[in-house]
Formats: sequence, structure tokens, C-alpha cells
Amino acid sequence: MDKNERIIRSVIPPEYAGTRLDRYLAGRFTYFSRNQWEQLIKDGNIRLNGNQYRPSKILHGGETLEFTPPETAAEPEVNTNFQILLETEDFLAVNKPPNLPVHPSGCYFNNTLSMLLRPQYGIVHPVNRLDRETSGITLFARTPKAAGKLADQFLMHSPEKIYTALVYGVFPEMLEAKGYLSQEINCVVRKKRRFTKNDPGDVEKETAETFFRLLGTNGEISAVECKLKTGRLHQIRATLCSSGFPMVGDKMYGQDPEIFLRYIDDTMTDADRALLLLDHQALHAASLRFTSPFTGEEIFLEAPMPDDMQKIYNKIKYEVTI
Repeated sequence: MDKNERIIRSVIPPEYAGTRLDRYLAGRFTYFSRNQWEQLIKDGNIRLNGNQYRPSKILHGGETLEFTPPETAAEPEVNTNFQILLETEDFLAVNKPPNLPVHPSGCYFNNTLSMLLRPQYGIVHPVNRLDRETSGITLFARTPKAAGKLADQFLMHSPEKIYTALVYGVFPEMLEAKGYLSQEINCVVRKKRRFTKNDPGDVEKETAETFFRLLGTNGEISAVECKLKTGRLHQIRATLCSSGFPMVGDKMYGQDPEIFLRYIDDTMTDADRALLLLDHQALHAASLRFTSPFTGEEIFLEAPMPDDMQKIYNKIKYEVTI
């Protein structure tokens, strides 16, 4: 493979102006710790606008970042315990486990769901993409033509997407959150977002709407059904956290956002891990309903929660009857 084919390029978002290069990389691309990114910078694997800098380089925003993965870099281990929910000639529905990327990105290539499916199904095309730590239903088109039809279907006829989340606190029986998502400006974690019911003013923002329903609580942790009306970056996690219900296992939107900084610096403590309860955010894409653009039939898919989430859920004794 030509070395130029291995270069990964991206543009530094303007909101990261004033951030150190090594801290930006560790916070934005968490598959390496801050110490590992520092070494990669020193080894010449990171360039800004074609130039090499020190890890302490202060960003201005808008720079072109180039990352050349080292030839000998080993991919991080992942959870390969995925399950095929439905297989048709046009698409696959897969129950993705937590801690498994959907598609190649950064240092992940072979250790991704797309590549793990390839030996049996050939090249597949992700239709909906979950975060690495989020589990649940992921669709893959089996041909480029099918990918286009599914993408159009999802764009024109919003599918019904329902997630299950575990949060700290006693959640209300119903909560309709309609408002705005924007950057959490005063937070130590730059990429963290916040939800507000009122317009946050002259900042970059997106409208967001989520309907939440209590599934059960034991007085300390609640299981919540999350029904998306819009699909925004970190929508469920940011909305729950801003509403006073931080997510179990979430390093960024959990009870202590500084855990995320210690995570990227590879300095998490046993107390941090005990507080998180899980090694991934407790968010699961539980069901999906959409109309097949190939047959016109309604497709309804359900996926069981990961065992560690299910174990916590089973301890929740009180169930709400609607």
C-alpha cells in the first residue's frame, strides 16, 4: 500500500481554538491515550497544514490535520460478539455489541463491524451508525444501490428508533424534551454538548426532540425508553445529562465529566471505574421500525441488551404501568 493512501485527513473544528494538539487528539479520537498521541506526534505521524509540531502546539481552528498511522500500530481489542438479526438479499440487520466501531476510522480498520462482516457477506455499507460504545441495531446495505434506497427511505420517512438507557436518579414517568443542542461552552470537555429548552442564542445549535418514558427504577438507577424525533450528535446522552439524569457508564455525560479527561490521559482510577459501573455507556438501540424500500412491507426489529446492561436492569424492582 502506498504511504499516501494511509494518510487520514481532517479539519480542526473552530471550537477547539486554544486547545493543545495532544489534548485535542486524545479527546477527539479516544482510541489512543494522551501519552500515545504525544509519542505519535513526536514520531512525526501528525502534521498540521503539512508541518510537524510539538504536542504542546496551541490550535487556532481550521488547520488541516494529517495522521499517518504507524506501520506497526496494533488495533485496539474490540468486542466481536455481534448477532445477525435479519438477513435479506438487500440488507443485514445486526445487533452490535458495545465497544465495537461500525466502520473503519482512525486506528480501527479490521477490528470494525463492517470488516468483520466482510468474510461472509462481502462489502457492506452502513446505513445507520452507532457510536463505538453504543450497542444495538445497525443496518448494512449489501449493494451500493440498496444503500441509496435505504438512505432515501430513512431521509424521507423517518424510521421509529427506540433506545434503552440506564441513568442515575429517579426518572419521571414521562418527559418530552424539545429544544436545542449546542456546545457546553464552560465544560472542561470541549466536545461535550448541552440541551436547553430555550434558544441558547448566538451560538452554533441544532433543534432536538426526544420523548422519554420510564421503564423502571430502584430508587438509584432508572431504565428509560428513548424515542428519537430528530437524530443529532450525542442527542440522547446530552439531553438526559442536561435534564439531571447522567448516564451509567458514560465517561463524558456521566456523573463526573472529568473522568473523560482521565480516560484520555490513561489515568482513570479504581474509584472512576466503580462510579461508572460499566466499561461503556449504557445506551442500547433496542428497536427499529421502517418500511422496506424493496418490498413495501413494514420491518420491525428488536435487539436484546448486552449482558452487563441486562444485569443492572434486572436489579430494578419497580416497574411503571402506563
